[in-house]
Amino acid sequence: MILTSRDYAVRNLHYTIRSAELRDARALSEVRLQIDGETENMDRVHGEAYINEENFKEIIQKDSDMLNHLFLVAEVNGGIAGFSRCEGNELQRSSHKVEFGVGVLMDFWGYGIGKNLLKESISWADSNHIIKMTLNVLETNEKAINIYKDNGFKVEGILQKDKMLSDGKYYNTLLMGRLR
Repeated sequence: MILTSRDYAVRNLHYTIRSAELRDARALSEVRLQIDGETENMDRVHGEAYINEENFKEIIQKDSDMLNHLFLVAEVNGGIAGFSRCEGNELQRSSHKVEFGVGVLMDFWGYGIGKNLLKESISWADSNHIIKMTLNVLETNEKAINIYKDNGFKVEGILQKDKMLSDGKYYNTLLMGRLR
């Protein structure tokens, strides 16, 4: 699904949120790899489940063709600072929902990029008759949890001791959902 671009300005940082395009594939591969190495809030450690340029092209094409998929990027000065995806599926019984995920480079934290990617995704979902959005978030990611709650998401479940972080301790994953 395609979204027209929107421009944002926060504390002297100007960025655009727009649909991902095939030309973004290489940068997305690099950005995703970097994000995985910058925070423990993601499912992967640096280098795990690597997606190369060609695989990103396939994802972008599929997301552009599917009515219940959305792939957004946040562009700053011609480079990608973050991205989000809403992924639905073709199963009739769950065709009313999408799963949301987001990643933003650490250099761009605090500028509302993740929050605005979320808001654009919610707007898209609501206007496309998506009944439910779901996401998973690490229990220690309080800033993200608060943003999700502020945007209508509720904790629907807890996966206990779901992730082991670099400190060797286990942490819970919160399952959150938002109903239109």
